[in-house]
Amino acid sequence: MVKATEWLAKSLTYEDDLLADLEEMISIKSVRDDAAATEDAPLGPGPKAALDKFLEIAERDGFRTGNYKNLVAYAELGPEDAEESVAIIGHLDVMPAGDGWTKDPWTPVIEDGRLYGRGSSDDKGPTFAGYYAMKMLKDMEVPLTRKLVFMVGIDEESDWTGMDDFLAEYGEPTMGFSPDAEFPIINGEKGNNSVVARFAGTNEGSTRLISFTAGERPNMVPGTAKAVVETEDAEALVEKMNAYLAEESRVKGEAEISGNQIDFTFFGRQVHGAMPETGENAGTYLANFLKEADFGGNAQGFLDFLGGALHDDTQANKIGAAKHDDLMGDLSMNVGIQRFTDGEDGFINMNFRYPQNTDAETIAAAVSAALPETFDATAENEGHAMVPHYVPGDDPIVATLLDVYRDHTGMPAGENVIGGGTFGRLLKRGVAFGAMFEGVPDTMHQADEFFPVVDLTRAMAIFAHAMNDLATD
Repeated sequence: MVKATEWLAKSLTYEDDLLADLEEMISIKSVRDDAAATEDAPLGPGPKAALDKFLEIAERDGFRTGNYKNLVAYAELGPEDAEESVAIIGHLDVMPAGDGWTKDPWTPVIEDGRLYGRGSSDDKGPTFAGYYAMKMLKDMEVPLTRKLVFMVGIDEESDWTGMDDFLAEYGEPTMGFSPDAEFPIINGEKGNNSVVARFAGTNEGSTRLISFTAGERPNMVPGTAKAVVETEDAEALVEKMNAYLAEESRVKGEAEISGNQIDFTFFGRQVHGAMPETGENAGTYLANFLKEADFGGNAQGFLDFLGGALHDDTQANKIGAAKHDDLMGDLSMNVGIQRFTDGEDGFINMNFRYPQNTDAETIAAAVSAALPETFDATAENEGHAMVPHYVPGDDPIVATLLDVYRDHTGMPAGENVIGGGTFGRLLKRGVAFGAMFEGVPDTMHQADEFFPVVDLTRAMAIFAHAMNDLATD
């Protein structure tokens, strides 16, 4: 039996190679880009380049590989005809960089033992720690009795395009884990759905909302919001903004006057949309300030709803959608994308992570009922909805992974439920396992995203140990 210290010692011999491959992968801007999609690159050139790079590396290392419609790639190890299989499922797509970086998000750099770059934490770094763990088993010629299959998708941050179809064709593995969260384990994930309110961009007041823009993705808390407003007394409205910001210290803002037009910019704190309570939504703050002016029409309804019912309430109490259960905790709401353009169609995207005692339809109905009378809008579910997922704590995969974690860390460990959604939920017996360790700042979806190099190596050792125990009798 290989000891935890031996797994770690072996992992250290792979660290330089891991970093070399990972830095190449981080330099690929694998953000979904539908405008540049082609038949060969259905999610845009960046995600396709990341998928190609993974296959190039896996083929270099001698794995059996496959490519499903340029959406999913995989590498296999162990007996091809095994009755049981273990999947490790990562992803190579990343969120847009967003604002606030002090480094180039697409030029990986190691400073003070931290690897910086978009994807270093979510999920290129953990994915490559897992890949190198499987490579370690291959090089050690471990006699596997179950097939190991390492899968990577390129649309985890959006709609999970291709994953369900791929698994239907490939066959669902017996069990597996996704290295896309934190240790010790995530064996429960809340439901996930987005509700979108749509409306026409009408103005009827003495003050006009020319445009309002905040957020890039449903699962990111907007760190910056911009609005263009036309008013007869621009100086007075800017003075009110300064007074508002003096009272509200959680955000900052600025304004530029040009005649009767004002360009407002508010700055909040961008974080992962699964934990909106840890950020500051720049858009809802800007709407909260602007709604007191005389706009009228849907401009007023948009600002009242965004800056009132949706503002500073990540549990959705004010719109009547709040829920709690003892296993999964509280429902959370992130108002991730906010758009208004005078004379055109606008929308607000609200992303919900919900426990087992509610559902997407109930949440959408609550949003619809909460729309103010001054707001001529409709609200409905949109996108890739996911129901709550839970693997019982007494399932052997949960017990095995917790034992491995305890062996390597000496720390107590038990089951956990999160609001985030990982590819682990694709499998009936799928969980999230690592790679973030307790006490390390979570920079997923944030500026200056990083992952400690030492933790990549530690995770590699834990993943190799776990794969060994899951794929051998």
